[in-house]
Amino acid sequence: MVKGPGLYSDIGKKAKDLLYRDYVADHKFTITTYSATGVAITSSGVKKGELLVADVNTQLKNKNITTDLKVDTNSKLYTTITVDEPAPGLKTIISFVAPDQKSGKVELQYLHEYAGISTSIGLTASPLVSFSGVAGNNTLALGTDVSFDTATGKFTKYNAGLSFSTSDLIASLTLNDKGDFLGASYYHTVRPLTNTAVGAELTHSFSSNENTLTIGTQHKLDPATTVKAKVNNFGKAHALIQHEWRPKSLFTISGEVDTRAIEKSAKIGLAVALKP
Repeated sequence: MVKGPGLYSDIGKKAKDLLYRDYVADHKFTITTYSATGVAITSSGVKKGELLVADVNTQLKNKNITTDLKVDTNSKLYTTITVDEPAPGLKTIISFVAPDQKSGKVELQYLHEYAGISTSIGLTASPLVSFSGVAGNNTLALGTDVSFDTATGKFTKYNAGLSFSTSDLIASLTLNDKGDFLGASYYHTVRPLTNTAVGAELTHSFSSNENTLTIGTQHKLDPATTVKAKVNNFGKAHALIQHEWRPKSLFTISGEVDTRAIEKSAKIGLAVALKP
């Protein structure tokens, strides 16, 4: 893909990954195996209290076409077909869920040196049409994300975002949820050799007049072990340690403590991902 401002979903992504990615509150187990023909089969299960949710995903790659088939415990079949770069910078994604006849969708993504565009349309008589576009370069980017429901004739989503990036700093500002949700995020690489970074996200809801501030950091203890921690203004503190005991096989333990109600038991999450 061509380097450039990326897609709208990339605005603020670095900070969100640092603050929210890999934190788990449940028990999750994932195992991936590969057949002799290159088919990848991934089985995963998540235990949430007394509830166990599981799914099986099969991925087949043939040249630039990737087909994903996933079946969950509700007997739903999720199908995604991705055609990567039928033309330079272009990606086509077709997805649908069986037996939901209204779930079909076609998405086109195009990445250019100075723009990133994503548009999708539902495969129904009165589809939901979505469009997002980002203009700029690797340093400064401005984007918008809108969805229009042709059945009701109304916009269901309109967002806007701004991103500023340097070699070690990324800052972003977004206005989402039809102008109700204002967010600002910050990501700073402190030491690249140990992947040490700090990040923060400040959000404000105009409807509830509520502010949320989350601050976090990450650091590699060694090439295979990463620790992360975060805390928000409501007193919720989280920490995790993730160890890659073999390539792409991860063991993660995370915990959550409410510092304003320390008498409550801490929540512990566990995730294991195994790949050959």
